[in-house]
Amino acid sequence: MTHLSTDAITSYQEEGYLIPKFTLPDKKLDVLKDAVEELVHLNNTLPPEYLIGPHIKNPVSHGDGLHQKFLDLCLDDEILDMVAGVIGENIVLWSSGVFCKPAKVGKIVPWHQDGQYWPIRPLATCSVWIAVDDALPENGCMRFIPGSHRARRLYEHEFAGDDGLVLNQQVVAAEFDQEIAIDNVLAAGQVSIHDVYLIHGSNANTSGNRRAGYVMRYMPATSLYDREMTVGQSSNLGQSEFSKRPIWLARGIDCTGHNNFRIGHS
Repeated sequence: MTHLSTDAITSYQEEGYLIPKFTLPDKKLDVLKDAVEELVHLNNTLPPEYLIGPHIKNPVSHGDGLHQKFLDLCLDDEILDMVAGVIGENIVLWSSGVFCKPAKVGKIVPWHQDGQYWPIRPLATCSVWIAVDDALPENGCMRFIPGSHRARRLYEHEFAGDDGLVLNQQVVAAEFDQEIAIDNVLAAGQVSIHDVYLIHGSNANTSGNRRAGYVMRYMPATSLYDREMTVGQSSNLGQSEFSKRPIWLARGIDCTGHNNFRIGHS
């Protein structure tokens, strides 16, 4: 059973994140690992820290049919069962990405909130993060600020121009208490789920082991994916610009009646 328990849902609501009692079956994990290896190999001229949209069909960038392996996982019933527990039964898949921190040189991800960049109104999203490799403090696992989502607001961000960072914006230090940060330690195949308002980041990978993960983004179908917003982000793998990005009604109905599920699909 992959439906979240009442206690798990309550914990998610209180802390802003959850590590469900779930591990991706070995067969599916093997498919994901192979897909990530192929994706990184085919895009070896790009920084592997964030390869956007591997579930989107784009043969020029990531090989004929490779996208389907990622899309199948995004639409997997076990994953959607868990997502339904935190955002409801009407679910829109709108993004995914591979985060791959190479051994020794994997960069820092500064403290940030994902929703700072996203065209979703009202802002509501959960991110499902699957560990492709073991995610440990020494290889740069994610770190969370528990409870930082509760105010349901975006905190002030400032420019961060260090070349050793994956993102160029970070939450102003005075906005939160870094001392309460926790490490999101996961074994390969384990999953964590976090809220769009949760402050999170990760340290550099100083170990001899890679840290790769696959993140899938879902929004409740009570929200609008607003293509008119001009916060587009240039594409690593093509078709990731927000205004042109394809989205999927993964489960249920579009409660807004205005989400466009045709744009971006071949």
